[in-house]
Amino acid sequence: MTQATKPLKAGTATFTSLSCKECGAEYEAKAIHVCEYCFGPLEVSYDYDAIRRHVTRESIQSGPNSIWRYKSFLPVATDTPIDVGTGMTPLVRSNRLARRLGLKKLYIKNDAVNMPTLSFKDRVVSVALTRAQELGFTTVSCASTGNLANSTAAIAAYAGLDCCVFIPADLEAGKILGTLIYSPTLMAVQGNYDQVNRLCSEVANTYGWGFVNINLRPYYSEGSKTLGYEVAEQLGWELPDHIVAPLASGSLFTKIYKGFQEFIKVGLVADKHVRFSGAQADGCSPIAEAFREERDFIKPVKPNTIAKSIAIGNPADGVYAVDIARKTNGNIESVSDREIIEGMQLLAETEGIFTETAGGTTVAVLKKLVEAGKIDPEESTVIYITGNGLKTQEAVQGYVGEPLTIEAKLDSFERALERSRTLERLDWQQVLV
Repeated sequence: MTQATKPLKAGTATFTSLSCKECGAEYEAKAIHVCEYCFGPLEVSYDYDAIRRHVTRESIQSGPNSIWRYKSFLPVATDTPIDVGTGMTPLVRSNRLARRLGLKKLYIKNDAVNMPTLSFKDRVVSVALTRAQELGFTTVSCASTGNLANSTAAIAAYAGLDCCVFIPADLEAGKILGTLIYSPTLMAVQGNYDQVNRLCSEVANTYGWGFVNINLRPYYSEGSKTLGYEVAEQLGWELPDHIVAPLASGSLFTKIYKGFQEFIKVGLVADKHVRFSGAQADGCSPIAEAFREERDFIKPVKPNTIAKSIAIGNPADGVYAVDIARKTNGNIESVSDREIIEGMQLLAETEGIFTETAGGTTVAVLKKLVEAGKIDPEESTVIYITGNGLKTQEAVQGYVGEPLTIEAKLDSFERALERSRTLERLDWQQVLV
């Protein structure tokens, strides 16, 4: 690994421009997200030679205990980014879930405890709002299925930015309250996420606000790379053999891949083939359907699933996610709502992690891939848990049992205890059958 000669000067930016992922046209790093020639998405470009000269494992490890230890790989110039402790979430070595599935080296990247709002969206918003400040925005916004609204409202409040966010009106109560507590202007739109997103594009063009996942999207999406960086660092500067992650727009999936490739490019980790597998819900699985049908385009669908946080019917990065799964010899699968609930329960009862429906989807797809022989038990596999179950409690109501109500007497307790043990024995008999 190349040793750094000296750190980067204060305020030095390592990103150089925006470039179109389709035609390669280059643009100044402003608040734009679509190529004016071919309408392809824009992505941030970096000076990797400069990063290679100045960044080492040691310089990263001496940085803050947050995503900003990787600032040289992120599209900001300031030395005082918005740092609310986001990132460096646990990479848990799974024992009981691994044994249940027959895997030997399973790891859980647990963003259910990410700061400040308990989802991976805190990563992308921290980057987007830092860049928004650099570009002079004073009002920020987003189109969200819940978690992004929470993150945008919370981090805007911390940064002192005006905030107006847009959500579908039928979101889970926990996510609505988890946004309102920060006192943004919250618009609940009668329609699905794709309709919300179209409205937000009009608002962005009319009002000139900084929408984290529209005109700031090239910067926002780069925050997801930190989920790749952290896993590599937490595995002792090695890459896993296989990752399984949820798919909504497809951006998270593509950015973890980009993060791994960047670490390889600058010499921080050894080159390695990593298989990428994605997880969707049957009720909104346009990326999984394209993968199964071997298509190079996405057919939009109307979402109908309990997994609302990943219910994007027209995913912007779907085709890129399909391409990554194919070229890495991975898979993209979907599971039913019932399987999603079972995935949430399985993770909770084996590893003590309460995830939301997106995490339940990921666990259920992991189980499905193992049962189909598509994951080698000897592989080091990392699954990404991207949100906290306290946000989607409605999904498991009626499926996790009820408390045993007793009198404040010992004999009442003992009767209830015996009753619970009898029910447990019956449950196990059904499992064995």
